[in-house]
This record gives sequence, C-alpha cells and structure tokens, in this order.
Amino acid sequence: AAIFCFVSAQLSLIQMYLHRRNRHLVKQEDEVVMAVHLLGKLLGFSSERAWHRFVTGNLFTNGSFLERSRYNRRCRALGFAIKWIRHELAKRGQHHAYAVVDSLPLPLCHPARMQRVKRFRGIADMGYCASKKQWYYGFKLHLQVTNQGLAMGYVVTEASCHDVKAAETVMTQIPHPYNFGDKGYISHALREKLYEEHQVAFWTPSRHNQKHGPSKAWEEWIQKKRKVIETVF
Repeated sequence: AAIFCFVSAQLSLIQMYLHRRNRHLVKQEDEVVMAVHLLGKLLGFSSERAWHRFVTGNLFTNGSFLERSRYNRRCRALGFAIKWIRHELAKRGQHHAYAVVDSLPLPLCHPARMQRVKRFRGIADMGYCASKKQWYYGFKLHLQVTNQGLAMGYVVTEASCHDVKAAETVMTQIPHPYNFGDKGYISHALREKLYEEHQVAFWTPSRHNQKHGPSKAWEEWIQKKRKVIETVF
C-alpha cells in the first residue's frame, strides 16, 4: 500500500503518458502494475514466473490480475516511468548528507580463461582488482550513492579504466555538493575541476608518503564517513 501511494503521487506528475488503444479497458491501472513490479524487486524475486505465481496466489486471488505475458509487456512499457521516478528521487537526494563514489569489477569469465575468451572482445578487457589482488577480464562499474543508499549516477567502462577517468562522468550526472572517495580517486586536477566547474567538493584520504598531508583528526573523521562504502554501497 505504501509503494502504491508513492507511485500514484509520482505518476501524476509525469506529463508524458502512454497513449495506447483501449486504455479505458485495462484490467489493472498503471499504478498497480508498477507497484507490484517494484514490490517484487524489493522482495528479491529474480524469476518473473515465480513472482507472478506469488502475486496471483496471494495478492490477487480473485483472478483480477494480468496474465503473465501481458504483465511482462506492461512492465516493459512502463520502464520510462520507473526511470523518471528514479531520476526525480536522485535529484531530491541533495538533502542527503553526502555521496560516496566507488567502483567494483564485473568479471565475465574465470581468470584461467582470460587469455582465450572471445566474448566482448574489443569492448571488455583485462583489469586489476586491488581489493582482491587479482586480474580479471570484463567490465568495471563506477557508482555514486548517497549515505542512504540512493543511486545518483553510474557508468560501465572496460576493466582497465582508471577510477579517476570515470569519476567526473559519474559525479556530474546529478551533482551532489559533498562527495567522498577512496585512495584510487586521489587527483589534485580532478578535485580542482569538480569544484570550479560543478561546485562539487570531493574529499579523499591521503597517502602515507604524501608531502602535505591533513591532520590526524581529519583522517579519522573521513575514515568514519567512508565506512558506508562497505555497507550501503
């Protein structure tokens, strides 16, 4: 019910509606279909068949829900509305305290097959994962989330792409005034550019051999704030 009320309020703000034939004869309104679809994602259902059986067996036992194939088509048709709502929520994320930027590997095969794999050749490549201390073949996901877990921006690159190269693209999709990153994002030029062109403050911990390092109190404070990377991210 909470999801349905939220979706109804947001869907009424969209100026562009789906203009389809016989819209007045639909079995379920768009708000109901979107609420059911989002509820399935929140409950962790990865199979659409299993989720449709659950809905028809527990939520709409009188047969008033859509047939599975039609439910699938309606969900795909409403994809633009779901993306619009996510974008609006992300823009409202300015009231969140701060945002965190990080990356994670998207391997496509076992490391033993990296040299002979042919899938996505020319798009994916080999990169090094410092946290796992191993090489992998695939892509890299760069993501920015708020301290409450709301995704603000993301980009997928080849595995060899350095975090600094993709940082500006990720953080300027929906700019947040305060951002944190790990040591992989240390770059004086990047920090200056973000602040001068986008009014974005970007903080990273310092290296041990850095010539002019911040105070110990600052290092402890930023380390506490960055703990969200291992939890919310």
